[in-house]
Amino acid sequence: MMSRPLLPLAAAAIVACAPAAAHAAACDSLSALRLPNTTITAAQATAPGPFTLPSGAAINVPNPAVLSRLPAFCRVLATLTPTSDSDIKVEIWLPSSGWNGKLQSVGNGAWAGVIPYPALAQAVLDGYAGAGTDTGHVGNTAKFVPGHPEKLADYGYRAVHEMTVVAKAVSAAFYGNAPARSYWNGCSTGGRQGLMEAWKYPGDYDAVIAGAPVNYRTHQMTAELWIAQAVHKTDASYIPPAKYPAIHRAVLDACDAKDGLKDGLIDDPRACRFDPIVLQCKEGPSSSDSTSCLTAPQVAAARQIYAPAVAPSTKKEIFPALQPGGELAWDALAGPQAIPEAVEFFQYVVLNDPSWDYRTLSFDTAAQQADAAAGGVLNVIDPNLKPFFDRGGKLLLYHGWNDQFVSPINSINYYSRLVDAPATRGQARDAVRLFMVPGMNHCRGGEGPNTFDAIAALDRWVERGQAPGRLDASHATAGTVDRTRPLCAYPQVARYSGTGSVDDAANFACRLPN
Repeated sequence: MMSRPLLPLAAAAIVACAPAAAHAAACDSLSALRLPNTTITAAQATAPGPFTLPSGAAINVPNPAVLSRLPAFCRVLATLTPTSDSDIKVEIWLPSSGWNGKLQSVGNGAWAGVIPYPALAQAVLDGYAGAGTDTGHVGNTAKFVPGHPEKLADYGYRAVHEMTVVAKAVSAAFYGNAPARSYWNGCSTGGRQGLMEAWKYPGDYDAVIAGAPVNYRTHQMTAELWIAQAVHKTDASYIPPAKYPAIHRAVLDACDAKDGLKDGLIDDPRACRFDPIVLQCKEGPSSSDSTSCLTAPQVAAARQIYAPAVAPSTKKEIFPALQPGGELAWDALAGPQAIPEAVEFFQYVVLNDPSWDYRTLSFDTAAQQADAAAGGVLNVIDPNLKPFFDRGGKLLLYHGWNDQFVSPINSINYYSRLVDAPATRGQARDAVRLFMVPGMNHCRGGEGPNTFDAIAALDRWVERGQAPGRLDASHATAGTVDRTRPLCAYPQVARYSGTGSVDDAANFACRLPN
């Protein structure tokens, strides 16, 4: 684990040196702004309307409409070079009018390698100055790592911090005032980035949203290969996606009603006791082809998916398991090929061997190898966030119970360590909230209500002292909302009042589980 640095002074120093104009500067004048280790490559006044993704920046856009209706803004592009091997691209988007006086920086996914444009667009639509980075390399791959330890450090933690310093300075130059508040908003890798900021650079942000954080990154990617090995132990072990619905139905039949309400959602899968043996096919020549049952090798593979990754010789847990309920998205880690992000992690970060075969990975040594290669750069597992909390920092965590990539138990484990850490006990209970989301997949999507306004709740918490006890979430089909449900601050859960529609959040209250 890397040592904790002193609180950063660079951000304050640069903002203090930014032009203190009585009025906002012209957008194009920002090209002349001089900041340490920074080259501003463009400052463009952007007209209202749709934003076209730059060539080569095609990324998954969960809500394409967000890019089609932007207000006028000043788009600043910069390259940051804190080391001689750094090449960190950042973009800062500044609303031309209606700025709320705050900065919202947005996170990346997986290996990053691209500016997170949809999240930037949403920040501007909400009135924030927005900032995003590619973390110092191009492409969502780990192939940039061999021979470039500084680039790995940029990806791991430095790019986001350097971007934050520059974003505050550019905002101050454009508006004549530095942001009054600065928030981080990210999920997955973006969640890890937010926790890294709170831990390593506690002065950068007033509050952090960290969804489904991959904060134990070295162990999480090891666990991804635990599942890949399970379903590819032999050709007979592979579970075709056509069988996922039958497994999912069996899980719901066994566990849906345990929370007192049969609604197609498992409120807390930890209470679910499901053994896929109930789906084992009867002997027969065509049993292996049936989509309604599992062969014996497939049962064994499914059991391993539901089990924590462990070191076989010691049974020590490496990373917690995916939970019952997320079967419809198993192809993320249990598909026909092992997930590239984990394979590349071992190929290019741990072993420096592009021809390495994930089937040879030994789980008795894998986690130790991964930690030695990158734990100090990628992991955020130290629960001592006292410097962040001491300055009033707030942390909002969320995680979908049906997450198909990252075990939701990981977030519960991290939250529990935070609130029980001796250095911050009591303090963390006031400064941290965790929301577990029934039926939600990784960061978004799924059968349960999975759309909610975390940034608005965070802002009310910071500005008005209103700690969120519940978030109202919705689920939509073909663009039409068909269910709402409260998300409750852990360990509380949503409980039905007994009357009214089970698809209406008004008929639920947050309570401690029985």
